[in-house]
Amino acid sequence: MSRQFTSNGRKPLFAAALLCLAMTLAACANSSRDEPALATSASTEDASGNSAGGGINVEAGTEEDFMVNAGRRVFFKQSSAQLDDTARVTLDKQAQWLQRYPSWKVKLQGFADDPGSAAQQSVLSQKRAEAVRDYLASQGVAPDRMKAKGYGRDRLIGDCPDIECKAQNRRVITNPQEAPDF
Repeated sequence: MSRQFTSNGRKPLFAAALLCLAMTLAACANSSRDEPALATSASTEDASGNSAGGGINVEAGTEEDFMVNAGRRVFFKQSSAQLDDTARVTLDKQAQWLQRYPSWKVKLQGFADDPGSAAQQSVLSQKRAEAVRDYLASQGVAPDRMKAKGYGRDRLIGDCPDIECKAQNRRVITNPQEAPDF
């Protein structure tokens, strides 16, 4: 350890705490009461659902707010349409957001990249989308606000033999829509 921290180790820690407090107070002083409510998050997703950066502010009740604060993707194990605990955590957040903003409808898009024929992929992806729909309905989201559609192997994130890559393709994406096309 350096001598500075040994003899007066509290000074650097106290200075850091004061700096954090000053930055927090400055941020509060710069916010305006006339601005719309903003939600903050450490990350957001781009159109494919991949992380797009952190520390952004989004307007509450928007599609971007949904992506940032609820998340729009859930994943499945190979050849399965069963929701795991991780998927249910995301879906619980989605259900809460959809209950808070009842004017939104959602299109649930299921995908598969599993062993089997194109027909089997299509059936599995539909089952995945329906599993998400059924779970959201069990959490209080009205079924008439949701449409589940399976796309099989269409729209793969990556077409590759790696298990990590294939796992990204076994998903359901929840797309909020103000004017649904269903």
